[in-house]
Amino acid sequence: MAIQGMELFAVAVVILMFVLVLKQFGMSESLGDDSTDSELELSAVRHQPEGLEQLQAQTQFTRKELQSLYRGFKNECPSGLVDEETFKSIYSQFFPQGDATTYAHFLFNAFDMDRNGSIRFEDFVIGLSVLLRGSVTEKLRWAFNLYDINKDGYITKEEMLAIMKSIYDMMGRYTSPCVKDDAAFEHVEKFFQKMDRNRDGVVTLEEFIETCQKDENIMSSMQLFENVI
Repeated sequence: MAIQGMELFAVAVVILMFVLVLKQFGMSESLGDDSTDSELELSAVRHQPEGLEQLQAQTQFTRKELQSLYRGFKNECPSGLVDEETFKSIYSQFFPQGDATTYAHFLFNAFDMDRNGSIRFEDFVIGLSVLLRGSVTEKLRWAFNLYDINKDGYITKEEMLAIMKSIYDMMGRYTSPCVKDDAAFEHVEKFFQKMDRNRDGVVTLEEFIETCQKDENIMSSMQLFENVI
């Protein structure tokens, strides 16, 4: 796996990493199953998801897709909840030559919206719906939330540098060309040159969305995984 100059630094990495989690959970299996389950199977789990109809209304998935997603989720997480260690374990399997723990931590926090240390099936499937079926603006809002580590509505250079370093650490030696020690810093500088329009040292959601929408590479990357499931 290579990083071609990291021009797809934002959305492509976010979606790619999430699809890897998706595959680990077995959720990208064929959805041709004619299962007639009337509801999500709730009896075996400690945390019970919202009703099927409610999740259909909140996402872009069909009834069959939600049933398939839930079966995969339940197989990996019988309790109905995903903790941070599960995320870290999954990413470590896909990137054995690197250290994925920090990136997995940031990604986990992007899904754990109520900050209780676990991700419910509802959180997971709603986030997945945004990344795979959402509008351009919805996807960019999600990506912005990942980079806004302290959730104050701004992306700082420190936050972006932490994310970029975690991506390089995760990719390990599978980067092309070989990563220089100051590569993460250089990409943060390029990021802010593009996006910090008023030069106030932070990037707002508006600046982030406007700049990404004008970048052909980022827009193309957002289409790559729309047909994963």
